[in-house]
Amino acid sequence: MSIAGEIVVGLVILVGLAGIVVQVLPGNTLVGGAILVWAIMTGGTTAWVCFAVAATFIVAAEGGQLLLAGRHMRRADVPWSTLAWGGLLGVVGFFVIPVVGLFIGFVLAVFVAELLRRRDRRAAWRATVAALQATGITIVVQLLGGLLATAAWGVGLALT
Repeated sequence: MSIAGEIVVGLVILVGLAGIVVQVLPGNTLVGGAILVWAIMTGGTTAWVCFAVAATFIVAAEGGQLLLAGRHMRRADVPWSTLAWGGLLGVVGFFVIPVVGLFIGFVLAVFVAELLRRRDRRAAWRATVAALQATGITIVVQLLGGLLATAAWGVGLALT
């Protein structure tokens, strides 16, 4: 692969890593896809082994974040439907109030959904905090997987 192509792959990986943190773009999908394109274009055993290692990190991170965040949400007795409402209103908020609308929409939707479900403001707020913590867990685990996949690509880049 040409140097320009490798720079483009690196930029897509950076966008993917940013997407993990912002939670608007499918971050690890972009990271894995960029590394796959690099492996296809570069060819050879080294490139494919690097892609396999990167893909393993990404799959492990995706599974791990579901397991850890799900466990956290079950302990707080917050259903996934509440998170779905939070995600939906977060996306709407992102377009209504640029930059901070995602966060405001998510928190507002989770709080209102739990307030309607529990009929207690304190319990609804505790559930909202638990949902925010689960989101943080998700971001950290996905980012770790994305960074490890990026490191595997870096090793592959150095070796090819």
